Amino acid sequence: MKFIVSSQTLLKKLQILLGVVNTTNTLPILDNFLFQINKNSLRITSSDLETTMSSIVEIESDSSGEIAVPAKLLVDALKNFAEQPLTFSTQEESVLEINANDGKYRISFVPAEEFPKPIEIKDSSLTSINGGILSKAINSTIFATGNDDLRPVMSGVFFQFSGEKIVLVGTDAHKLVKYIRNGIPSDGNSEFIMPKKALLNLKNILTDFENNVSIEFNETNAKFTFENYTLSCRLIEGKYPNYEAVIPKENPNKLVIERILLLNSVKRVGIFSNKSTNQIKFKIAGSELNISAEDYDYNNKAEERISCNYNGDDIEIGFNARFINDMLTNLDCNEICLSMSLPNKAGIITPHDKIDDQEEIIMLIMPVMLNSD
Repeated sequence: MKFIVSSQTLLKKLQILLGVVNTTNTLPILDNFLFQINKNSLRITSSDLETTMSSIVEIESDSSGEIAVPAKLLVDALKNFAEQPLTFSTQEESVLEINANDGKYRISFVPAEEFPKPIEIKDSSLTSINGGILSKAINSTIFATGNDDLRPVMSGVFFQFSGEKIVLVGTDAHKLVKYIRNGIPSDGNSEFIMPKKALLNLKNILTDFENNVSIEFNETNAKFTFENYTLSCRLIEGKYPNYEAVIPKENPNKLVIERILLLNSVKRVGIFSNKSTNQIKFKIAGSELNISAEDYDYNNKAEERISCNYNGDDIEIGFNARFINDMLTNLDCNEICLSMSLPNKAGIITPHDKIDDQEEIIMLIMPVMLNSD
């Protein structure tokens, strides 16, 4: 088996696929990339059993065959090559030889038969979504997911297809994000929960990708296909929480403020908050927002005043500065609206100036109990 490939083209593909490979694997074969050659096409696959990703690279070759090559070793080696054609050829005794402009390198490979076979998705539903839209939907929700092993359904993003719209939801019980995109047709009403790792790998590829992504799924697995990539994964089993029940409908107190202005203020004041609670206080009266934080353990304190547009009763409410920071960072509007009812009820953050009429983003943040002065 022999082929020639651009060093940088191969490296870029391998670095993306390396994201699937775990640092510790129970099966040694999973430490490898699967190389499958068919004349001028090289399919590279990585897997951790739960998630499998593959991509196709154009090569120069007259041969065919498949081998499993150590993933990290190969990526580390290619990082140090300048752009040049590399010639890969299999030698006797399970050795893969790499010939470069100025050197020759040998890597041991293992038989490809042990590599896990791709999952077949039977009785599947199918839909298609623009890559840029899917990337934004993932970015808008994945940061809100949890890491609690006892509640695995909340460690993933909930996908819900109904009629002409798609809904993505992420929550960890302290914060929740609901992303709605209209104009996305699908096969009836269906839903599934995508694991975070698979979505992170998908998100990394979809950056600046504007073509359509095909999504095929059933009750246990999902497959995303676009350009020359395929990502398939096992879905998270279980029933997703009734997120609609926790979104308050009546929020008469509404604060409208410039997003970047508020974000920068929260960042500065949040530095002085208690490191275990990250608590900051919003005190709103008239057209002024007072943001403050105090760490009683170290006698640290900060306070800022910002002019704002506010309609409602005077209110004092506590939030987690890190959560507010995450939400404001993952919005791309100029102004946001923070809707509230009572100091012990969740606040709702939405874009005030919608850039796209086809989308809707609702961010819920639970309040934290204020320290008594």
